[in-house]
Amino acid sequence: MLGKSKSNNVETEARVKVSTILGDGAVFDGDLKAPEAIRIDGTINGNCTCEKEVVIGKNGHLKGNISAQNVVISGRVEGDINAMGKLELLSTGKLVGNISARSLVIDEDAFFDGRCTMTATQDSAKKSIGTQSQTETAGSSETQKK
Repeated sequence: MLGKSKSNNVETEARVKVSTILGDGAVFDGDLKAPEAIRIDGTINGNCTCEKEVVIGKNGHLKGNISAQNVVISGRVEGDINAMGKLELLSTGKLVGNISARSLVIDEDAFFDGRCTMTATQDSAKKSIGTQSQTETAGSSETQKK
């Protein structure tokens, strides 16, 4: 089982097409923004914002907040994460901070210390907003009739 879990970690990290890489041993101080996927194998002291995926490699370390479509963590993150899609905390991953995500996967042996808020899918949000608007409209009509 252990060997299988490690293999899955490599597969999960490898399936993302990365356009920005911070290599092992590199240190970046400041906020990082990118339109495409980011892989971090070094250290970032600052926030990370990405329109696609953020992958924190096994040796990666981020002290700051992450905002991205999907996030995969094999290394260490100290900060809050806002994932519009899926957040995966792999077996070697450590996260100290709060999570806001639509989908969450935490492998056995991963470490998570914080709070998690699950967000609704876009379709569910649209349905609830539509239902709320219809209810409000109906209520307004009854008020006007009186």
